[in-house]
Amino acid sequence: MGQPMVRRLLQAGHRVSVYNRTASKAEALKEFGALVMSTPQAAVENGECVILMLSDAAAIEQVLFAVPPERLRGRTVIQMGTIAVRESRDFCDRLQGLGADYLECPVLGSRKEARSGRLILMVGARPEQYREWRSFLKCFGPDPQYIGGVGQAAALKLALNQLIAALMSAFSVSLGMIQHAGVSIDFFMSILRQSALYAPTFNKKLTRLLKRDFTDPNFPVRHLLKDVDLIIAECRQTGISIGHLQGIRGILAEAVTAGLGDQDYSAMSEMILPQDQS
Repeated sequence: MGQPMVRRLLQAGHRVSVYNRTASKAEALKEFGALVMSTPQAAVENGECVILMLSDAAAIEQVLFAVPPERLRGRTVIQMGTIAVRESRDFCDRLQGLGADYLECPVLGSRKEARSGRLILMVGARPEQYREWRSFLKCFGPDPQYIGGVGQAAALKLALNQLIAALMSAFSVSLGMIQHAGVSIDFFMSILRQSALYAPTFNKKLTRLLKRDFTDPNFPVRHLLKDVDLIIAECRQTGISIGHLQGIRGILAEAVTAGLGDQDYSAMSEMILPQDQS
């Protein structure tokens, strides 16, 4: 996600310095005009705004807080990954304590939407921060939505990702049932598309499931497993039942153990559909 987002910034005329823990992943951005830095500090020093698109809170801890505190002072940090509500609020408090500013802006969409600037952006911030940065955030999506204070956008993103996991597991089960019964997949999909049960992700992932091709992922299994763990933790704090989530988590963990962690998240279906159904 980071690469197409950097390209959107460059296309909008912004000067962008980048850092990636895996240096080779950033090298390709040089040809588009990005300044590739060898340390987080070097990347931070070149701008007034720091954008984080990292896999989890541990990665943020490793990268952002490797920067000397005085180098963060006076800068705004925009956190765009998927992390827990508590983690986002903790980063906000810590950065404000260092004299920096913080807002969260998790996104919904994949690399295709990132390339075209069509991501759905959810902003958790003070109202004045939202007004200040809204125009800038339009580099990534046409209509950044103000959700509320820090933590509320993080909660919304986790709620949406819960649906990603639930929809894919449910669709895989239904697909297996109709295949086992010998019902035409075309009939199944035709009826499904006419109903209130239909979700576009079913069409989007159908070919992957039928071909069992989960390469070139937009969202890998291991990241969805990480998000489901965050969702379970949030639900436990609020008393929301997590029975179905525990089952989904087991499926995702099994997929990672089977070597599918870096495959598209729809590979979780491999743990649901027997190999002789194709």
